[in-house]
Amino acid sequence: MGIKGKLAKIWALADVISYKAISKNPVKSQTKVLKYLIKNGRKTVFGFEHDFNNIDKYNDFKKRVPIRDYESLKPYIDKTVDGNTDVLWPGKPIYLSKTSGTTSGVKYIPISKESMKTHINSARSALLHYIHYSGNSNFINGKVMFLQGSPTLKKVNNIKTGRLSGIVAHYVPKYLQKNRLPTWSVNCIEDWNKKVDAIVEQTINEDMRLIGGIPPWVKMYFEKLKKKSNKKIGKIFPNFSLFVYGGVNFEPYRKGLENLVGKKIDSIELYPASEGFIAFQDSTREKGMLLNLKAGIFYEFVEPKHINNPKKRMSLKDVRTGVNYAIILNTSAGLWGYKIGDTIEFTSLKPFRIIVTGRLKHFISAFGEHVIVKEVEYAMKKAIKATGEAVNEFTVAPNVNPSAGKSHHEWWISFQNKPKNITRFSKNLDKLVREQNIYYDDLVKGGVLSPLSVVPLKKDAFEIYMKRKGKLGGQNKTPRLMNNRSIVAELKEFKIKL
Repeated sequence: MGIKGKLAKIWALADVISYKAISKNPVKSQTKVLKYLIKNGRKTVFGFEHDFNNIDKYNDFKKRVPIRDYESLKPYIDKTVDGNTDVLWPGKPIYLSKTSGTTSGVKYIPISKESMKTHINSARSALLHYIHYSGNSNFINGKVMFLQGSPTLKKVNNIKTGRLSGIVAHYVPKYLQKNRLPTWSVNCIEDWNKKVDAIVEQTINEDMRLIGGIPPWVKMYFEKLKKKSNKKIGKIFPNFSLFVYGGVNFEPYRKGLENLVGKKIDSIELYPASEGFIAFQDSTREKGMLLNLKAGIFYEFVEPKHINNPKKRMSLKDVRTGVNYAIILNTSAGLWGYKIGDTIEFTSLKPFRIIVTGRLKHFISAFGEHVIVKEVEYAMKKAIKATGEAVNEFTVAPNVNPSAGKSHHEWWISFQNKPKNITRFSKNLDKLVREQNIYYDDLVKGGVLSPLSVVPLKKDAFEIYMKRKGKLGGQNKTPRLMNNRSIVAELKEFKIKL
């Protein structure tokens, strides 16, 4: 083991000890975080309007600060985007993270100087925990790479704006700069196909040891490597030992990625969001991710069925394992009572470990695209108007592992009459969704996804399906969007040939 490996293990031990110290009394730690946030929040417009001067304990906070989604907090965020100071957090944010939400389309999430530090420190801690518990520090002696968005940032009222992955690219520590790929110029390529091709050229003869990114993007990179070299990834990179991922469920991709690599490698899951770095997998032996108590976040939780009942929200002190909770954030960037839309479950309370169980609302994000109901319903409405087709009902599901071609979205549609031109209709739908959702557009442009496909069904398909489920009539609705194929698996018998 070289000197870098020895130093990394010492650093890793210190970091683990630091987290364990907080984990010994997490409730006390969270109380301190809340007091810190309230103290700073008193200096803001939001704090004045919500009587922060009279908040002393958590119960006081719950009475004054309601749970909000992005739309409810948007008036304050809009003031921040417009360049006003001291709106949600003292001063101005140093960044606005542009993200695609599951309820509001494009969102601007403020990142403060204080919260930016927690993003960087948390990512580092995830790797240090892995080094400590696995004993593997070999990756620091080779090349590391995170497939990410362009670090090119724009300005909105003198605030730098871009995607989170592009923002954090500006904070790669000096000790990793020589090991890091791709180069800055390649990372700035906007066209994803050209970017991946350039990354393949830069990395194919390098000693790649750690590779990170959203699984479908990494899969595309691996496929291009294999096509160029006619070798398994494990043969191209014999020292490749760690895959770091987040953003989407890895399981649908695991088998395909392992087949491309040709061997099993360690993987660690991260739970970063523009709103904060919520959790990371601290051990490959334990189920779930370690809730990040050093993220400057005061966490709240509420069962989805009680989301509108302020009396039912709770702090970390009262959570239980095996219960599905909506996670609520209060952050050092000025997000207060913020409902990010994710649901989680605790797998352990000593320490607090979580798994992500889903979302509060239907959506598709099998590939990180966050396509929402509003977008697909708008696309359907416009496509019907443009083509004259008559549609009874529809649902959309991802096809992650098609028998041929690339992954894509499948629209299962019951038409009133046999469609006259299904190709024209499909192209219209795809164009309309891409116009609304920048992430879906990127995935199709980049060749990660094929354009959507339409599966035509008999006109009474959904009626029969809902009747069988005992959900015909009343307020029961067919889910517009699913992240799995449970519904479409039961609709196959209604497919029609054109």
